[in-house]
Amino acid sequence: MNNSLPIDTLIEANWIIPIEPAEVALNQHAIAIADGIIKDILPIAEARLRYQSQQTITLNNHVLIPGLINLHTHAAMTLMRGLADDLPLMKWLNQHIWPTENQHINAQFVLDGSQLACAEMIKGGITCFNDMYFFPESCAEAAISTGIRAVIGMVVIDFPTAYASDADDYLAKGLGLRDQYHQHPLLSFCFAPHAPYTVSDSTFRSMLTYAEQLNVPIHTHLHETQDEIRLSLESTGIRPIERFQQLGLLGPNLIAVHMAHLTDHEIKLVHQHGCHVAHCPSSNMKLASGLAPVAALLNQGINVGLGTDGAASNNRLDMFEEIRLAALLAKATSGRADALPAHQALRMATLNSANALGLGEITGSLAIGKMADITAVDFSGINLSPCYDPVSHLVYVASREQVSHVWVNGRMLLQDKELMTLNPVELQYRAAYWHERIAATSQHSSQRNAYGK
Repeated sequence: MNNSLPIDTLIEANWIIPIEPAEVALNQHAIAIADGIIKDILPIAEARLRYQSQQTITLNNHVLIPGLINLHTHAAMTLMRGLADDLPLMKWLNQHIWPTENQHINAQFVLDGSQLACAEMIKGGITCFNDMYFFPESCAEAAISTGIRAVIGMVVIDFPTAYASDADDYLAKGLGLRDQYHQHPLLSFCFAPHAPYTVSDSTFRSMLTYAEQLNVPIHTHLHETQDEIRLSLESTGIRPIERFQQLGLLGPNLIAVHMAHLTDHEIKLVHQHGCHVAHCPSSNMKLASGLAPVAALLNQGINVGLGTDGAASNNRLDMFEEIRLAALLAKATSGRADALPAHQALRMATLNSANALGLGEITGSLAIGKMADITAVDFSGINLSPCYDPVSHLVYVASREQVSHVWVNGRMLLQDKELMTLNPVELQYRAAYWHERIAATSQHSSQRNAYGK
């Protein structure tokens, strides 16, 4: 008589890095999945005796990790990848990005750009992303159709766009979208006020009231550049973090993005109020914005996660690159080789980011009872041989090109590097359509500026 327990999927791998407990690498283990949930993690030989699986996937040369979580991005901006490079932030925004958005932004643009981003992220091992952009209903649609987990930003800004007419309109539309989807298993929501220099005190207060009532995070750019701080001092007499403190915005529901310019006092404030930080090293370096003092933040016990920012300012939605850069930069800027060890850098891209989003109970680590959000990385290539420490290899050697399989809620979204829910040909067709439109208007604008017409 067969007493084995029925499950949907058994994934066998050379290594499993669960993240919790910390600094553990399980050799020759398997993950048992049923109804999208991790039911067990155990040695392969035991798993074959204990479970009767509808599907067994054997990955002899692979490491399984929790799906990577992109703590900060603007998914639809993939359609502006490389549009205006090598410029500082405010010139980049004022002269290129915002004018392009004014001309082209609509629901279809956001749907097409978000689907393109989802494809790139899944192929790079990302199973969840935290978004901030206009027409968030289109981003939600892209995530649902793709099968990826997403935190949809209820964007708030004080000037009109094609999406909303004023701050109240942004808030109303965002809240309506959350009401529509808040029970969806793949979606959660946060408020996404753009930045201190684009959102007024009265708007922040209104948003904070809703955030406290609904218990949702607030996700915003903060202390990204010296210009931002200078503008705040000129207009309010105080630095942005002090303004946030006065408004009551500092707290455990705040995800502060970038945080590249902080005093020792401000770091202590962030710790005191339990705020989370989204570190985006590639974007900060490319825009010459500065670098977050990650080692100092971690020394204070502050929860730091990792994000890519948008593809217009990065220009890749590549979390492997962010993990490696975060580790290397922390060492270089602190002068300590142990400032950010490999296992801690990987945790920043998984469980730390999940905790910042309030999702740590369901994702961010491979643990019994959590959703099966899993990424498989193939270590069989000669450029990954030999391997003494799989965690070190993930951070310092592997790249997104080695990602072979991805599951979200136990559903396979990437199989042997092939997308299962998206058509790459259609994605490239839509990208070419928007490229033609944007390139034509950008060229016309450049000629007009050059000739003064």
